[in-house]
Amino acid sequence: MSSGDVHDSVFKALGDSRRRAMLDLLKTRPWTTGELVEHFAELDRCTVMQHLGVLEKAGLIIVKRSGRHRWNYFNPLPIKEIHDRWISRYAEGAVELLARLKSDLEGQG
Repeated sequence: MSSGDVHDSVFKALGDSRRRAMLDLLKTRPWTTGELVEHFAELDRCTVMQHLGVLEKAGLIIVKRSGRHRWNYFNPLPIKEIHDRWISRYAEGAVELLARLKSDLEGQG
């Protein structure tokens, strides 16, 4: 899979608010699929599994099986790759601007 395809799958995965909500939960700790199904009671198990499949395909979660449990772990690396490619160069300019502003304000005091 090319990097463009990988980035496309990450953007697709992040494009749904329910998947972003799942990632927000998974940032705090690993969750079992059953726990996620219980948390998202408005969705049926099949729908939760489909969302998890999209997240897994995008590399945003890593799945480990332990006995009857399926543990879902957040993987931030695909988001960092997008940040590095699309955001970081713009953030550098903002940091430089803030540093100049700080210097100017300190010079006035």
